[in-house]
Amino acid sequence: MGGHTRPRGIEGTVVRRGDPGFEKLRAGMVWNELKPARSPDVIVVAASERDVPEAVRLARSQGLRIAVRAGGHSWCGAPLREGGMLIDLSGLRRCSVDPASRTARVQPGVPGGELATRLARHHLAYPTGHCGSVAMGGYLLGGGLGWNSGALGPACASVRRARAVTADGEVVVCDAREHPDLFWAARGAGPGFFAVVTEFELALHPLPAAVATTTYAFPLDQTEEVARRIAEVSEELPAEVEVSLTLGTAEPDMWSTPPRPRVVVVKATAFADSRREAVRLTEPLRDCAVARRAVFRRESEPTSAGSLYGGSSDAWPASHRFAADTLWSDQDLGTLLAPLADAVAAAPSEKSLVLAPLSPASRNEGLLADMAFSVLGRSYVVPYAIWDDPARDEANVRWLREAMGRVEPLGTGHYIAETDLTAAPTRAERSYTPADWRRLREVRARYDPDAVFHSYL
Repeated sequence: MGGHTRPRGIEGTVVRRGDPGFEKLRAGMVWNELKPARSPDVIVVAASERDVPEAVRLARSQGLRIAVRAGGHSWCGAPLREGGMLIDLSGLRRCSVDPASRTARVQPGVPGGELATRLARHHLAYPTGHCGSVAMGGYLLGGGLGWNSGALGPACASVRRARAVTADGEVVVCDAREHPDLFWAARGAGPGFFAVVTEFELALHPLPAAVATTTYAFPLDQTEEVARRIAEVSEELPAEVEVSLTLGTAEPDMWSTPPRPRVVVVKATAFADSRREAVRLTEPLRDCAVARRAVFRRESEPTSAGSLYGGSSDAWPASHRFAADTLWSDQDLGTLLAPLADAVAAAPSEKSLVLAPLSPASRNEGLLADMAFSVLGRSYVVPYAIWDDPARDEANVRWLREAMGRVEPLGTGHYIAETDLTAAPTRAERSYTPADWRRLREVRARYDPDAVFHSYL
């Protein structure tokens, strides 16, 4: 197989460690510019779904454990494992939409922003990720906390069926009736999933006719009070209003003269049937006393799908280095964010931030049924270290770990899709309820008894 020779049956590219171009290909498997040193022995870049069972059988025959990559947006580089085979699905980007049945069939390499654009032509929507370049494969396997998920639930709640290649190379269809345990695991197992999903069938939703965003900014030292009051007001808001707090450097349009200060930004995005309805949905937020004290305000601004994704691209810029971690907690949001505000004030990079979405996966328990993904607390935070100078790697990773250390004692668990699996060996287990972790292990033992697939980092 050296020199890019394709094994029989595989149409795509097969590159072994030591082959020309291997290192460039390995580095390209992770979107993050902070590249892990881990390296597989062989990378298979699938040209079609047909390559996947062939690659799985090849890995089995050579005793290679398998990892899988769709878009490479895992912050900790979960697809890159030491040894074994990496199957790259990024070229599998077929997407078909059936407006009559409100369903779509999507391969794992399709970017969420591309899916949203195609669905909008049919006046349909899906809770795609906030960053439009994230591919659907890893996003859906991790649960998927995306746009309007307060109303629609995590993205995996709208997965109706999946086609997967199991550890023995068999192609199976799994849903609530066929291979229900495998289907349950596919909705939330994340980078520890023990099969390769090659197609998802999605249930679609009506496209909101109007989207409007309200933004307030406050001095960072007011974080605790602002967080508590906004969390209270959010209880009065309908599920169609997505509210988040961001602790970080003020955006250029918020502060005209440098240096820009660190602030806490409250953003509420309303998804509605009309412009008037979008404005009405956020009335409780506009009427609350704390909003009147904002140092910056922009209320009920009409928002296009493009600007939704554009804002995310600004917060998580390409060609940067990233480290991230997550925490669920049963503490109120003010208590949880107060120590993180202190951390942000001392961050070595002005690009670093802390994101705290309120009810990121919906309060509707019916939307959270029959899936490995679960909500593990009443509050949720995600600190991101973001920088571009390789010489500052140690300082920024240390900042993230120390920031997490301030709130870890308040935590009840993590979110498998974004948590730093390299931070502690307990990260994966603490991303699930004890019962769900036991079930994941039992289902893995049944579908992958020979440990053909890598487990969690």
